[in-house]
Amino acid sequence: MKKTPRKKAIPQTVSAEYGGLMDGIAELLEVARSVAARTVNALMTATYWEIGRRVVEFEQSGEKRAGYGEELLKRLAVDLTRRFGRGFSVQNLENMRLFYGAFGPNEISETPSRKSAITLTPPADECPISQTPSGIFQTLSGKSTTSPFALAELTRAFPLPWSHYVALVRRSRSAEALAFYHAEALRGGWSVRQLDRQIASQFYERTALSRDKAAMLRKGGKARPEDAVSVDEAVRDPLILEFLGLKDEYSESDLEEALVRHLESFLLELGGEFAFVARQRRLRIGGDWYRVDLVFFHRKLRCLVVIDLKVGKFTHADAGQMHLYLNYAREHWTQAEENPPVGLILCAEKDEAVAKYALEGLPNKVLAREYKLTLPNEKLLAAEIGKTRTLL
Repeated sequence: MKKTPRKKAIPQTVSAEYGGLMDGIAELLEVARSVAARTVNALMTATYWEIGRRVVEFEQSGEKRAGYGEELLKRLAVDLTRRFGRGFSVQNLENMRLFYGAFGPNEISETPSRKSAITLTPPADECPISQTPSGIFQTLSGKSTTSPFALAELTRAFPLPWSHYVALVRRSRSAEALAFYHAEALRGGWSVRQLDRQIASQFYERTALSRDKAAMLRKGGKARPEDAVSVDEAVRDPLILEFLGLKDEYSESDLEEALVRHLESFLLELGGEFAFVARQRRLRIGGDWYRVDLVFFHRKLRCLVVIDLKVGKFTHADAGQMHLYLNYAREHWTQAEENPPVGLILCAEKDEAVAKYALEGLPNKVLAREYKLTLPNEKLLAAEIGKTRTLL
């Protein structure tokens, strides 16, 4: 009987050396990905500042455009989305306009510590905003900002990522608070989560009222574990993906994608009442991103139908998340003459298929009953999920 040759064991010294090689390569890749994310973010921020500048200057260039602001953003949102894809909603264009308004050449020439009601005295090398950004604008004056050189130069004026600036212009309660949070985020290297937390906790106001402001700044500037943003999260930031025109990375699996596509076709085949609106539509609530699998409009009920698919078992958290979606959809997606949206949670666990309607909280029980009678039967949907999953 022929003996199977035994595999040679890797010597411990070689194994240790390999471990060092692997750790070194992993560290190199982490650093490279982090630098790539920062570089893209810096270019994105500079580009959005320039878009904001052009929008503002276009609005101010003639009397006929004085009241044109909202209509201009709506038209730009449609045309830019058609040409470049997502990332150019009216809200994001408004963010760009606000960004330029808060960090234009005149505003940014003053250091935040000078504009803030709280006197800050960080070391000069800890506050990058003091590196004469106004000089950068002077250097670029008269030059086309569409040139690679000009955009690269412009990035030096904005050392924070775009998500930080959105939080600053949207959530700061005053110009002084904005200047304070801007300076502290730079000095302390705050992540966007830490910045969001500090604004939510009114850190500026609490520091202004404190007798020992230095102690408040030292204590409040300390990061918490939940403030950390991993390299993977930075690279996969939806804002960066939109800017680069990359596919949304939040589709959970091939199975889920296939189920969603099939259910989309299935619901449209039930009759002419369902009108397709969107698939895998993303929404941002606070600092978190969410994704709704399917959105339909039901013509007879005159309401949006928000559908969320769960590959796992149905839980109470799924119901809570659906009500979050419905509250957002009612405020931001529903037209004035439409009924409140209704949610449908589809669960496709291996041994169980469940369909749950989220009908609680509707204005009256009559409307809830009408929804229940008009929408597809839950058992029919559950059976279709099970059959589709088996086929896939």
